Amino acid sequence: MTARRLRRRGAAAVLAAALVVAGCGEDAAPTPSSTRSDPNMFTNPVVRADAPDPFVTRAGDAWWMFHTNAAGRNVPVRRSADLVEWSEPEEALPELPAWADPGKTWAPEAIQLAPDRFVLYYTVAGRESGRQCVGRAVASEPQGPYRDESTEPFICQAELGGAIDASPFRDTDGTLWLLWKNDGNAIGVDTWLWSQRLSPDGLSLVGEPTKLLKQTEPWEGTLIEGPFFHRRDGRLFLFFAANAYDKETYAEGYAVCDGPAGPCRKAPENPILKTNQVASGPGHASMVESDGRTWLVYHAWPPGQEGATDPGRQVWLDEVVWTDGKPVVKGPTGGPQRRP
Repeated sequence: MTARRLRRRGAAAVLAAALVVAGCGEDAAPTPSSTRSDPNMFTNPVVRADAPDPFVTRAGDAWWMFHTNAAGRNVPVRRSADLVEWSEPEEALPELPAWADPGKTWAPEAIQLAPDRFVLYYTVAGRESGRQCVGRAVASEPQGPYRDESTEPFICQAELGGAIDASPFRDTDGTLWLLWKNDGNAIGVDTWLWSQRLSPDGLSLVGEPTKLLKQTEPWEGTLIEGPFFHRRDGRLFLFFAANAYDKETYAEGYAVCDGPAGPCRKAPENPILKTNQVASGPGHASMVESDGRTWLVYHAWPPGQEGATDPGRQVWLDEVVWTDGKPVVKGPTGGPQRRP
């Protein structure tokens, strides 16, 4: 065998060994969401583009994901048949109301109130107050287009830093509720999670708001945010994110509430989702159930890229198991897992 052939064969062996090592390491780059070797498996992240504050809901024969503004859209919306493969985003809210300024539409969430009636709650910049405020818009289909015909913000709380992260909830007795956060960290005051009844059409607030929780624990830093309710076996869980969104200390926790107006008690095992070697700053989640399994949809940064716009906050999907009535998140998971 010639020396040239020996050199070629040696180089090929080195390359093959390098590929094997790269594929076996825990820190290897994740494969696409559709795992090629087994169609019954998937790998995070399920959305690799910047898609912060994901909210997922079921309507018709599809899952719908709304998230914070990206790629020039006010409210991006994506569609999926299986929670894993997601379409490219479309615009759910083509026009903002006259009282709002573009560029800061955050954390949209929608609820279906009738077969042809959907209400979207979203955060947007209020022109008069100079703070973030909550708006609401209506559509006949889950993907929109939604229209906000209001003449003023739905909720603003400018004196408390603004209002953000609105989340609608229908309780088992049929009553509608809205959660949100006053954006106190914007002006150096407490960040409370609030709750208030909604009218049956979802367009008016009923009664008075109630304070549920604020930042109190070391892991929470100076803020809590991104609240949502989930009822399981008669118990009402209030999930929330905490700490600085662009740091690895961002994480997810929960509390148990006596009812939508509280009182609520934080879980001693918090946080239940936090940074590990595959995902950084996981949080601002939503929760869905599919075929008897519970899933948490949340955003996270690639480790070491916190605060970067490319790729930004990607969307992750991990299963939640209920142990002794408590939610346990199996993640962040970077390896293959069974599809929903």
